[in-house]
Amino acid sequence: MRFDLVTKASPEQVLRALTDFTDRRPQIWNRTLDPKTYELREQGDTWAVARESTPGSPFWVVARYDWSEPAVIRWTVLDSSYGGGGEGFARIAPAGNGGSRVHAEWTSTNARSQKVMLSVLHRGPVGRLISRMWASTLDRYAQG
Repeated sequence: MRFDLVTKASPEQVLRALTDFTDRRPQIWNRTLDPKTYELREQGDTWAVARESTPGSPFWVVARYDWSEPAVIRWTVLDSSYGGGGEGFARIAPAGNGGSRVHAEWTSTNARSQKVMLSVLHRGPVGRLISRMWASTLDRYAQG
């Protein structure tokens, strides 16, 4: 899956929103992160390991996030409900008017179960839907 979005949030705000692993994370990402399954497992200065899922989704992942590279957040799936892995990144760039452009990509690999559903999620209109939800979340965060 890959998508691009433009948000009113500054690059610094986007980075903070994507790397906030405090108790606020489920509030910030309330449309895309289920607070019932969110669990921070480990955290350092530029990395975190968390268990996450989307509300209503049968899938969960344990992912290691890394933001040691400026303006890039990378994640690697360490464990998942679908028995596979994956990785991805979000790259943040300044946009005109103080906002940001975000380019995001991720893949799922070696799924033992739910292969067809994962394939559907990574193609078609789902990327546009997730892009809109991220943009809405980041715009709301910018007004914060």
